[in-house]
Amino acid sequence: MPAPGSQASLREMNRLRVLDTVREHGALTQVEIAGVTGLSAATVSNVVKELDSAGAVILSPSIRNGRRAVRVSLAASTGLIGAVVFGDRDVRVVIGTGGKEIVAQKRMPLPADHAADEGIDRGARLIHELIAHSGHMPSDVRAVGVGLPAPIDTVTGLVGSNGILPGWRGVDVRAVMQEALGTQVLLDNTANLAALGEAKFGALQGVSTGVFIKASYGVGAGLILGGEVFRGSAGTAGEIGHVTIDENGPVCRCGNRGCLDTFVGAQAVLTALRATHGSLTLRDVISRALDGDAGCRRVLEDSGRHVGVAVAGVVNLLNPEVVVLGGQVSRLGEIVLQPMREAIERCAIPSAAATVDVRVGVLDPDVADAVGALALADQVREDADRAALLVGQP
Repeated sequence: MPAPGSQASLREMNRLRVLDTVREHGALTQVEIAGVTGLSAATVSNVVKELDSAGAVILSPSIRNGRRAVRVSLAASTGLIGAVVFGDRDVRVVIGTGGKEIVAQKRMPLPADHAADEGIDRGARLIHELIAHSGHMPSDVRAVGVGLPAPIDTVTGLVGSNGILPGWRGVDVRAVMQEALGTQVLLDNTANLAALGEAKFGALQGVSTGVFIKASYGVGAGLILGGEVFRGSAGTAGEIGHVTIDENGPVCRCGNRGCLDTFVGAQAVLTALRATHGSLTLRDVISRALDGDAGCRRVLEDSGRHVGVAVAGVVNLLNPEVVVLGGQVSRLGEIVLQPMREAIERCAIPSAAATVDVRVGVLDPDVADAVGALALADQVREDADRAALLVGQP
């Protein structure tokens, strides 16, 4: 890298500023770029010429205020990006050309308490199938985002709790997936990825401080602080499902008692309904609640209240602008949102409760975390492309 403060460093900063401006705002004329960046017209003209020579931008004629102008747009990114997102009982795989530009996707069920090698093998096989069916080569995939429904210790790269996903215990998932796929792999918790997807393309766009609650078979949270996903000192921030709401409650899979997950997770919901409704799946319960089944609605409303109590603590701590409900349970809308809001109003500091907006996510719950995984991979590809374009520039 050029020495800080040098002319070369200043030119590089100007190139990055122009690239980021066009990426954020779309195609602009050189005059518009100067207005957004604060750079002089001459500087923008020189930078655009350099970027054009490097193949980073495409120039096309345009008209601005009745005069001829040059329109600047980003050159198309090369290569594909992918996402492999594991659930408790399935794996979903996506390949795309950008954060929301999905080329193909596929889902495969997994047995409960499956082992890591089985999940990784199926995920890698699905990625290779999608690549082949779309007419590409494995080498076309530049990066893959991988999600697990468990805390990820960023220091060790391992699942951060022995009781959660026990079949994945001791496995360096990123390294194994990287070897299986032959490309760069980025690993994160699925709630964080869904929060990233909503921050980039959904209900958390433009939000500086927000909370995403993913409620499906289990419950987790993704925290947005300063507009970015906050992962904590070791990557395990946001584990709201393992916040204790009753220290004398049921024993949780994490080893503690009375965690939120033991009251609102799929196992708790299905157990509460088994005596009256028989054997159901979570999707069955959600569908029946939407159709007006009183028992299913009651159990899910109770879940909403429990989630609201836990979220009230987060509201007191972070004072977020927005709380977004995602995951399969979000399909219930106000059936769950209303008891959540009531619990937050009852348990949180009044001023914090009065200013937080509790809403349902915008993205489809089946793909929100995959969209976030694509966005994570896309950022790596963009950074690599940008660095390559700047190497050797005068």
